Amino acid sequence: MSYAETPAGSGTPPGGLDEALLKSLFAQSAVGLLVLDPQLRLVRANSLVEGVGTEEYIGLPFTEAFRLDDPQGSEQLLQRVLAGEGPVREHLVRGRLRRIPGDRTFLVSAYRLDGPDGPDGPALGLLSAVVDVTERERARARETALAAVRDAVGGSLDVATTCRSFIDALVPGFADLAVIEVVDEVLRGADPPVGPLPPDTPLRCAGSGRCDSVRGEAPGRTRPVGGTRRLPPRTPYARAVTDLRPRLVPLTADTPWLDPDPESIHALAETGAHSLIVVPLTLRGAVLGLVSLYRCGATEPFDEEDVSLAGTAATRAALAIDNARRYEREHVIASTVQRRLLPQAERHQAAVETAHVLLPGRDSGCWFDTIALSGARTALVVGGVAGEGLQSAIAMGQLRTVVQALAGLDLEPEEVLARLKETADRLAHERAALPPSDSLHGEELRAGCVYGVYDPFTRACTVARAGHPAPLIVGPDGQRITVDAPEGPGLFADDSALFAPATVTLEEGSLLAFCTAELLADEDAEDRITRTLARPGRSLQQLGDDIVYALPDDTRSAGAALLLARTGTVSDHRVATWDLAQERTTPATARLLVRDRLQGWGLDEDTVDATELIVSELVTNAVRYGTPPLRLRLLLDTSLTCEVHDGSTASPHLRHARTVDEGGRGLFIVSRLAAHWGARHGPDGKVLWTEQDLPGGGAH
Repeated sequence: MSYAETPAGSGTPPGGLDEALLKSLFAQSAVGLLVLDPQLRLVRANSLVEGVGTEEYIGLPFTEAFRLDDPQGSEQLLQRVLAGEGPVREHLVRGRLRRIPGDRTFLVSAYRLDGPDGPDGPALGLLSAVVDVTERERARARETALAAVRDAVGGSLDVATTCRSFIDALVPGFADLAVIEVVDEVLRGADPPVGPLPPDTPLRCAGSGRCDSVRGEAPGRTRPVGGTRRLPPRTPYARAVTDLRPRLVPLTADTPWLDPDPESIHALAETGAHSLIVVPLTLRGAVLGLVSLYRCGATEPFDEEDVSLAGTAATRAALAIDNARRYEREHVIASTVQRRLLPQAERHQAAVETAHVLLPGRDSGCWFDTIALSGARTALVVGGVAGEGLQSAIAMGQLRTVVQALAGLDLEPEEVLARLKETADRLAHERAALPPSDSLHGEELRAGCVYGVYDPFTRACTVARAGHPAPLIVGPDGQRITVDAPEGPGLFADDSALFAPATVTLEEGSLLAFCTAELLADEDAEDRITRTLARPGRSLQQLGDDIVYALPDDTRSAGAALLLARTGTVSDHRVATWDLAQERTTPATARLLVRDRLQGWGLDEDTVDATELIVSELVTNAVRYGTPPLRLRLLLDTSLTCEVHDGSTASPHLRHARTVDEGGRGLFIVSRLAAHWGARHGPDGKVLWTEQDLPGGGAH
């Protein structure tokens, strides 16, 4: 070491002054001081370097005295200081001291001690300041872990995601191994039981994680994520959910409560777990589950400060899990309501084959429907109410019911949507009139719907849409067909624009895909779906599956509805059509034609007699009050349909004739003989129609 020169006349030899300075510095320094020789061996240390400032360490290499985790890296750093590359200030190193258990963290600064030749000559050694910052770093690690829990937990309404985020926030920064278990019924949306937790309550593992250095499963847990277990009695796990207090438990091979559980003893040996914190997941006195945190191998054991942090983190997790549970319960209720309000099975249609896909998810307001209309026509409907939860499902059910009622009136698609929007406007006004304290007050309603009608006799498909995507159509040749239906306003929109229909003529075997907007969210969605529909030899159900398989993952989580239809025609053997003269004898002629055809179809005599009377009344009404052309059509399917067309737009009305009246009983008789009857209008007149139920379900 170099010595400073002493001024003349001081009376103190230079060596004595340096020694006095060293003694004073080492005795009064607020930090630990070390002197290392050029070989980085310990020459001198003060007492503040706890566990090292003793004679037995003198002469040991620095890296051995402190048993550093990265001795090679630390030695290279000190060698650079010796070489004159500059000092090291406040460098964090981790290691262990021989006489103090556990990992320690040190803040090291190192300075070169120049020899007589100064900086250009060889160094005499290093002066190193060492501060044990273990407690400070532990506190910082706890703050970091707690901040990670606050940031990661609570952002999802999915219980599994919440538990996984909780584990990821604590491992590996706070624990080497972590397991979170939730009461099985709570995961199903039930209210958590009030503590203490009843014995033998099943707990399901909702998440687990471990450091890369840890092998095997946690002691006391032998089932994978998703597995259930009942807490063994007289263990810290059972005690924690009984008195609802966290526990710090040392783990050794001699731990008495592990004796009845050989698998846990094996796991203890395999993982090297030596310290356990068990924390109940509680909220307002109710028990949601249990958190088990382990430290393994050379990691320092937990202490009471760690127990406090684990309790705070568990409270955060319990609140997030409870929020997710409440959402899950409402989601289950909303999904159940949605399923009950939707068609429970595919409905038979006269000339259209249909299949549907309903993807469960957050969106509980999407719906689909196929509605049989008069004249073997079919209405295809898909719609959706924006949002999630029970209220969206309720609004969906209201709109779907209105659509079904309007479809039964034989209205054109654009008129159905216009009247449906009137209903939606009334629903919106009712919601706006709710008191401000109501959670629905001011909540915006948004919904869309597409409504199409396919006529197998003209092969025309007429579509109108309200704030909803148009259907995708692929012809039997695999080519896409564009239906240019203008987009009308959404059902709850303030826009009062009219709805405009679009009609396209389709070849037999064409495919139509009515989709909710979620299925068309990405740019390639339309091309992807149309390419799928163009695959030959696939059933509708297979095509629906193919479309689902190709969806992005986020679409599946959002929920969606898809209605597929393949167009067809009515068999000539099941249809009979006659053009009739506008004459007084025409009803009698119609009765003969009908009897002959129905007997040829093999229908029973009661049905033949009733149909004769129905046709006679309808044709008489058309001859008396209608205008040419006059046409009669019979359609045999699961029911028997009679249609009489004339050129007049005037609609008949059902009335009850008085005893003295000579007429007026025609439609009353028709309504008694037919299961359903009605009138529909078109550009060339009107059609009166009836439907009769047939014994045995009709044609096969």
